[in-house]
Amino acid sequence: MVQTVSAALARRVAVAAQGFGARSTATTPGIRQLHALVNRLGLLQIDSVNVFERSHYLPAFSRLGHYDKAQLDRLTTGPGARLTEYWAHEASYLPLDTWPLFRWRMEQYRSLAARTSDSWAAANRPLLNWLLAALAANGPMRASEVEHDANKRSGPWWGWSDVKLGLETLFRWGDVAAAGRVRFERVYGLPEQVYSPELLGRTVTKPDAHRELIGLAARAHGIGTAKDLADYFRLKAAPTLHAIRELEDSGDLTAVTVPEWGTKSAAAWMHRDARLPRRIQAATVLSPFDPVVWERARALRMFNFHYRIEIYTPEPKRVFGYYSLPILLDEAIVGRVDLKNDRQAGVLRVQAAWSEAGAPADTAERLAPVLREAAAWQNLSDIVVVPRGTLAPALARALRS
Repeated sequence: MVQTVSAALARRVAVAAQGFGARSTATTPGIRQLHALVNRLGLLQIDSVNVFERSHYLPAFSRLGHYDKAQLDRLTTGPGARLTEYWAHEASYLPLDTWPLFRWRMEQYRSLAARTSDSWAAANRPLLNWLLAALAANGPMRASEVEHDANKRSGPWWGWSDVKLGLETLFRWGDVAAAGRVRFERVYGLPEQVYSPELLGRTVTKPDAHRELIGLAARAHGIGTAKDLADYFRLKAAPTLHAIRELEDSGDLTAVTVPEWGTKSAAAWMHRDARLPRRIQAATVLSPFDPVVWERARALRMFNFHYRIEIYTPEPKRVFGYYSLPILLDEAIVGRVDLKNDRQAGVLRVQAAWSEAGAPADTAERLAPVLREAAAWQNLSDIVVVPRGTLAPALARALRS
C-alpha cells in the first residue's frame, strides 16, 4: 500500500533535506561544514550576476549563516580543491566523485557535434586541436591567457571569442576540465592535469550513472515527483523512471502520494534517509538559483509560491525587482526581498520587499536580523530600505528598532 503524506509534512521533509532547521551557532562554519553541505545538496549552481552576491556563495549563507567565503573558495580552487565544475543542473560546482557520473553527457555532446556536419566544432576542428596542444604544453589557463589570433571578443558580455567557444566546447565534451577560477574566470586544463588517476579511471555506465544521480537528487529533495528528481540534474523522463524503479527495489526510495498536490503530481517518492520533522525553525533568504526554488512548478506546488526571477525582464515590466530573493521562514516561503550590495557606499540596499498572502505578522521582525547578518557577512555598515513593496514599511521599522 502506497503511503500518504500530507502537503505540510512534504514541505517539512523537503526543507529539512535541504539542510534547514539544524543550524548551529556554536562555531563559525568552516571547510568541514561547507564540504558536508555541498555533499548534502549535490551541487551549487553557478551564476555570474553579482548585484548582491554570486549565487554559489548564497546557499551556504542561507543554511549556515555568516561564514568566510575564502573557505568555500578553497574547496573550489587550488591544490586542495574538493569540488569541480560541470553542466549538472546548469553550470555547477559538484563533488569530485560526481564528475564521472556525467561522462555519458559529455559523450552525448561530442556525438551530437560529430553528427552535425555544419556545427561550429566541425568547422573549427584545427582550433580545438591547437587548444588541446596549448594546454598540454602550458598547463591550465584561462581563456584570456591564450595567445591566438582567434582570441577576440565578438561583442559585449556573452560575445565570446572563438578561443572561449573552443574551450567551452572541449569542456562540455570532457576533453578539458575546470581547474578552478581566477576572479570568477574559469581556468581550463586537461583532465589529467586536474584529476587524480583514480578519478579518471572510474567508469560508470549510463544506467548506473542515472541511478546514482537520481539517488543523489532524491536525498537532496527528501521527497519529490519523478519530474522533480529528473530536473535536479537535467535528466530525461524515461531513464529517470527506470532509475526510480531500481531504487525502489533496493529500498532507497519509497513510493508515496501527496493528495493535495493534485492528480498529476500526487505520485511521489521519499528517500529512505529523509527526516520527518514535526516542525522546522528557519529564517533566511534564498538565492534565486537555490535548489529549493529553481524548479518553478515544484515551488508552486510545494510552497504555493509563484517565482520568476526578473533579471531578464525589462525594468518597466518588473513586479518584484531585479534580484529578488525568496524569504524562507520555517517551512514556508513568505515573501521576497530585492537586494543590492552597494560596495562603494558600504550599504546593503533593500530595493523592494514584498510579503506573500498569509505571511506571518512578524515576518519583518524575523527578516531584520537576517539582513543584518547578511550586511555583516558582506562587510557592509548600513542597510537602507527603499519604500517599495508591501513588506517595506514594516521592514524599515524593524531594522530601526
